[in-house]
Amino acid sequence: MINVYLTFKGNCKEAFDFYKQVFGNDFAMISTFAEMPPQEGLPPLSNEDLQRIMHVTLPVNGDTVLMGSDCPSYMDKEFILGNNFSISINTKNKAEAESFFKKLSVNGKVTMPMSVTFWNAYFGMLTDQFGINWMVNCDL
Repeated sequence: MINVYLTFKGNCKEAFDFYKQVFGNDFAMISTFAEMPPQEGLPPLSNEDLQRIMHVTLPVNGDTVLMGSDCPSYMDKEFILGNNFSISINTKNKAEAESFFKKLSVNGKVTMPMSVTFWNAYFGMLTDQFGINWMVNCDL
C-alpha cells in the first residue's frame, strides 16, 4: 500500500483539521510529541515541540489514508515548503521492507535506517537518488 505523508512546520493540526472537513472523516490516529518516549541521540524537545503533532492518520476512502506530522523545531531550518512530503510504503513483511529500502537507497541518502520502532513497526526513511523522500514501514 502506498500513501502520502505530509510534513509541517508547526501547523499540522490546523492543516489536518482542514483536510478532515474536506474528506468528511475522523482521524484514525492523532498524537503529539509529548506521547513519544525519549529518543537516544536526539536533542530534548521544547515545550512548544511537545505540543506539535508527531503523527496523524486521516482516512480518505477505501485503503487510502493521508498521514502527517510536524517536524521538531530543531529541524525547522531543514524544512523546505514544496518538498515536505514523502511516499509511504506499507509492506507485508520485514523481508519485503528490507528489499524495497535497499533498492530505493542506491545512490540516495538514508535518513533513518530500517529498525524496530517504539510504535511496533520495522521502519526506515530515505531520499532516493532523484530527491524523492520515502518511508518504508512494516507493522510487526
